[in-house]
Amino acid sequence: MSSFDVDWTGLDDFLSNIRDLERHFPNEAKRMMRNAGGVARKMVLKRAKQSVVEDTGEYFASIKRGKAWVDRTTGEYKIRAYSKSRHAHLIEHGHRMVGPEPNKQEVSFVLGFHVFDKARQEINRVYPSILQQEYQKILQRL
Repeated sequence: MSSFDVDWTGLDDFLSNIRDLERHFPNEAKRMMRNAGGVARKMVLKRAKQSVVEDTGEYFASIKRGKAWVDRTTGEYKIRAYSKSRHAHLIEHGHRMVGPEPNKQEVSFVLGFHVFDKARQEINRVYPSILQQEYQKILQRL
């Protein structure tokens, strides 16, 4: 299963706002993280459609947004995007191309597309602004 976590460095003030929000409105904090995770999923899917050549649809349909949870060690909210496809790790990291029976000799190595790594870099760059927009939406509703 291919996945990634978002780097939270430099967001201490924003995290304190999220903790205040969670203390007063716990459902709103989880909803905000789910919305931000949906945006992250869309960014991963966009990167996958740009990179992956074969289009059977199974790999693209398998990219999902996980549940929002609170990390027990740090107390931070986390959410992830992942692929539940059986062959996602082969697309992500590469695989051996093996010939047919009876001798099954290795023909070549197919390089991975590193979809989640590339998307993680892009998401880390824009994720604080995404969370800020979601936070502003919550404040407008209240």
